[in-house]
Amino acid sequence: MRFWQPSSPLGGLPYVKKGRSLRESSWDRTGGNRDFARVEPGQTHVLADIAGTGVIEHLWVTTRCYSPQYLRKLVLEMYWDGAEHPSVVAPLGDFFGVGHATCTHYVSFPLSMVFGPRRGPKGPFAAAMNSYFPMPFGDGARIQLRNESDEPVENLFYYVDYELTSEPAPDDLGRFHAHYRQEKPCAKVVHPTEQENPPPWELPGTNLTGDENYVLLDAVGTGHYVGSVLSIDNFDASNQRFTWPGEGDDMIFIDGEAWPPSLHGTGTEDYFNAAWGFPSGPYAGPYHGITLGSSVQEHFGLWSMYRFHIEDPVRFTESIKVTVEHGHANDQGNDYSSVAYWYQLEPHSALPELPPVEQRLPRRWPEHGLWDE
Repeated sequence: MRFWQPSSPLGGLPYVKKGRSLRESSWDRTGGNRDFARVEPGQTHVLADIAGTGVIEHLWVTTRCYSPQYLRKLVLEMYWDGAEHPSVVAPLGDFFGVGHATCTHYVSFPLSMVFGPRRGPKGPFAAAMNSYFPMPFGDGARIQLRNESDEPVENLFYYVDYELTSEPAPDDLGRFHAHYRQEKPCAKVVHPTEQENPPPWELPGTNLTGDENYVLLDAVGTGHYVGSVLSIDNFDASNQRFTWPGEGDDMIFIDGEAWPPSLHGTGTEDYFNAAWGFPSGPYAGPYHGITLGSSVQEHFGLWSMYRFHIEDPVRFTESIKVTVEHGHANDQGNDYSSVAYWYQLEPHSALPELPPVEQRLPRRWPEHGLWDE
């Protein structure tokens, strides 16, 4: 037993372990300064194709593309151990924490975007995007970016920082997974009532099955769920008085259970660790935050939020289904999209295909402020 057991990432730094640090990047192999790749429409660029056993420790990407809404048109994919099917499939912007084909500035513990006001001749540059999720592999790793836009990616800059080891990967080492889902719009459930514009605690309707909930993750296997990014285009409302979808409860069903779920929350705003309709507007915390918020006064508009289960992973042995109501008892029909992150032992079931690119595009763009017809 070690004389000191670290309890934080910084606590583990003094321990020296065997391994070789390496990097794949877009540096100019001629020695010049064209330190980027160009990716034509329809092409796939491989950022890293690694042989051996190790772990990807850091991923940094920034891009320039003049296709509108291109952050939903570029698809990030990751494969572990020579698998036929990817373990990560998500639009680039959504994977790094912001939906609606836009970007912003925020810093969380595992993900961040660094974004400023600088603009190019045809629009804003994308953010510099970082991931610190550890991504282990036992027999190789491949990371690639697929361009599904109608314009080339003029500049694709990237670092893939990783470590190789001569030691075999332990049997209980899960593989990193991430998957994008959407429902546009969510199927609204109408609950008749004689009360006009009731307050949130008297909204009509009940939900004792979770069947109509929005699904963030539906996975089979053994592992643990480590968080989600949820993006909402809030244009619908329960009534004229109550316009926030945050009363939708989070419900997490584990190992095929029916009702009730093992984890049942009190509302979307509460699951994302805020409250009272997110009155703060955007903010960035280590494990939870709002990367896009329409306004501190108004609920309509585009929202993106994250909740990472770093300290409290949700464990499953056979399966997991992470869901959230879209409004109380699913009484609102807004556009929802999300990326869920989890680790599980292999093999994994093939992830569902992404919707076609034209179906992924946001209802409104590029604005993400107050709603305006």
